[in-house]
Amino acid sequence: MNMIIFMIALSLALSIALTTLNFWLAQMNPDSEKLSPYECGFDPLGSARLPFSIRFFLVAILFLLFDLEIALLLPLPWATQLQDPITTLTLTSILLLLLTLGLVYEWAQGGLEWAE
Repeated sequence: MNMIIFMIALSLALSIALTTLNFWLAQMNPDSEKLSPYECGFDPLGSARLPFSIRFFLVAILFLLFDLEIALLLPLPWATQLQDPITTLTLTSILLLLLTLGLVYEWAQGGLEWAE
């Protein structure tokens, strides 16, 4: 029982100390960029009809593609414990090869360059 009370008191004291330290050390002078309603890099007071670079969408699509790759490779350790792990490893290798070739193609085409 004493150990539980000690742990609660210790965590409470540590939480209060860290919160107090945060309020004491924090800088309270925000700049105009942080006070603007949007922090997306565009002028929030300008025209909403101005076009912006299509490269933004390309980078977003590439991010989603490689994020999907990670989601597909996540169950791989459990899939190698199936009856035929060679098939699983072969299909995984093919998937990685296709995605690597796609990345090399995008890199060669200059699709990963943000500014020209």
